[in-house]
Amino acid sequence: MSRLKTPIAEPLAKAPSLVADAYQALKDAIRDNAFAPGYQGSEQEIALRLGMSRTPVHEALIRLQEEGLVRVLPKRGVTVLALSPDDMREVYDVIIALEGMAAELIASMSPKDRRPIVAALEGINAEMKIALQRDELDVWARADDRFHRTLIDGSGNMRLARLANTIMDQSHRARMMTLRLRAKPTKSLKEHQAIIAAIKSGDSMLSCSEAQSHRRRARSELLPLLDQFGMKHL
Repeated sequence: MSRLKTPIAEPLAKAPSLVADAYQALKDAIRDNAFAPGYQGSEQEIALRLGMSRTPVHEALIRLQEEGLVRVLPKRGVTVLALSPDDMREVYDVIIALEGMAAELIASMSPKDRRPIVAALEGINAEMKIALQRDELDVWARADDRFHRTLIDGSGNMRLARLANTIMDQSHRARMMTLRLRAKPTKSLKEHQAIIAAIKSGDSMLSCSEAQSHRRRARSELLPLLDQFGMKHL
């Protein structure tokens, strides 16, 4: 009996890790536009590009379909879903609401509980400042994404986090596609610092307001840009 358990248990232990790796690799490729909106390919082709086997890639695609990033079509392969400017308006409507609530929840915590979250946010904002000074926009964009995910995850509300993290993948893709079409994003640093200061002070209403104002400003900058460059699909 003991001889049978080892070979059976090992594949079972590895399988979830392989699927998780495929999911993260594919998600990152979609978020960073390595698989651009509208891309069509077979599961086998995608697996080859990722350097992975087909089975975990198939399972990862099912998860990504549930999150609205791809569509899996039987016998026709996989399509990376595109977003229209109207889609992006809706995405930002949701993000504005969720991030405002996240900031409010963090500010409502005890000083001891919110201190490590504030420290993390300050550290990321410092990284963003350095990236801008070096004109490393891709580094800035990844740090910006981490700032907002840290804000969301710091709220302690797992349902809020699940909703937000899915839709933030869509906003990140738009961020990456328009990164070099807009002015240097120095305003973000100041607005992030205002969010941090409000949270640090424990003012929940101000924290909510600052977080929402930041995302509203980003929306008002992005949507006209899409129209200006005739970008109908993201």
